[in-house]
Amino acid sequence: MTQLSEKELSSLHDLLSEEELLIKKFKMLAQQTTDQEVKSKLEEISTKHQGHFNTLYSQLK
Repeated sequence: MTQLSEKELSSLHDLLSEEELLIKKFKMLAQQTTDQEVKSKLEEISTKHQGHFNTLYSQLK
């Protein structure tokens, strides 16, 4: 695999941080709602961002 530049690593770090924040926010919102339909959608969104995080993280391996 080609080695990443400092700028690419910095960008990946920023993106990972943003995705991690979105995962936490949507999980928190899902825990706070009593509407099951809304809860399900928020959990789905959190899972989608977890997938984004995993994809970005795999670029560091």
